[in-house]
This record gives sequence, structure tokens and C-alpha cells, in this order.
Amino acid sequence: MFTLHNKNRLHNTRYVLANLFRFALIVIGFSLVMSACGTAQADITEPQSTVVPAEARTTPDWFDMELVDVQTGETFSMNDYAGKVVLLETMAMWCPNCIVQGNEIRKLHEVLGNPEDLISVSLDVDINEDAPTLKEYAYGYGFEWHFAVAPIEVARALGNLYTAQYLNPPLAPMLIIDRNGDVHHLEYGIKDAETLQEIVEPYLEQ
Repeated sequence: MFTLHNKNRLHNTRYVLANLFRFALIVIGFSLVMSACGTAQADITEPQSTVVPAEARTTPDWFDMELVDVQTGETFSMNDYAGKVVLLETMAMWCPNCIVQGNEIRKLHEVLGNPEDLISVSLDVDINEDAPTLKEYAYGYGFEWHFAVAPIEVARALGNLYTAQYLNPPLAPMLIIDRNGDVHHLEYGIKDAETLQEIVEPYLEQ
């Protein structure tokens, strides 16, 4: 006789079998996924380093933007110094760290004997400062390299390409453009002439 007890046992058995079937499907699916991942991992290879031919290299757009040297009135751009080493800093006249860093740049040129293939550029990124005042500033401190008020397009490019910290003069942001036109960032903070020499000399020797 089919009792209520037997009916419950049948129901429980079906419930267990159904759960076992679901579990088996999950295991099979997981195994298939892991197998696919393993195959994908096997296809991944280490990236190979490539040397870009000189004629294929491109420089950032801002390299071609004209700047005006406030001390001479002459226009120049970064591309004018292709094949040389450019040491570029962003600054502002109100920034005390910029004065300290400027003195270290001057010492650097003196220590290296003022090499013709080392070009220093100081870009004023404060939109409220102007060329005549910047000229007096540079002359007053005896800074004899390029000083220019950064056009808004140049300032925007520096901020977008190399982080907004390049628009924060007290951090003494600096970068090097090597002979191939590649940009190398220097650590933030004031860098003395000795530190700058250690950084710059390898690029000058290339």
C-alpha cells in the first residue's frame, strides 16, 4: 500500500536527484570555462620590445607650438632643439621654490661648462603673469636661459599629458626631452645641481 510516508520519501528522492543534476551541470560548466581560460593563457606571450625607427617617431603637438623668449623676444619651440637635450621646468614668479630651483639650474650649467647641447626652458604657467614682468624676474635673478609665458594650449597639453602637477609650480615639476624627442619625468620637489647633473649627463652622453 502506497502510504503518505512512501510518498514523502519519493518526493525527497526526486528533490535530491534534481539538486545533484544541477550540481553536475555547474561542475561541467565550470570545467569548460577553466579549460577555455587555460587555452587562452597558453596563447598569451610576453610582449616583445620593439625599436621604433627614427623616421617613424612622432612628437607631441605642443613641441611645435611657438613660445616667446621674454628676454630676447625671439620665438622658439621644442622641435627647434631636436637632437639636443632639453631640461624644462614649469614655474611662477610668486613661487619661492621656483627661485631655489632656478638657482640650481644655473649652477648645473656652470658645473657642466654651459654645454651648447643642453637647453633649459622655464615656462610660467600662471595665467595672471605676463612677459614684461617675467623678463624683469629672470634678469633680476641672473637666469640666462629661455623664459616664456606658457600659452594656454601648452599649459593644457602639459597638464593633460603629464598630469596636472605640472601646473603646480611649488612642486618644482621638471622633465627632460632627450635627443630622440622622448619625454622623461623627474621626481617632484627641488633638485639640487648635483642631482640634476646625475640625471642630465647620461642623456648628454647619448
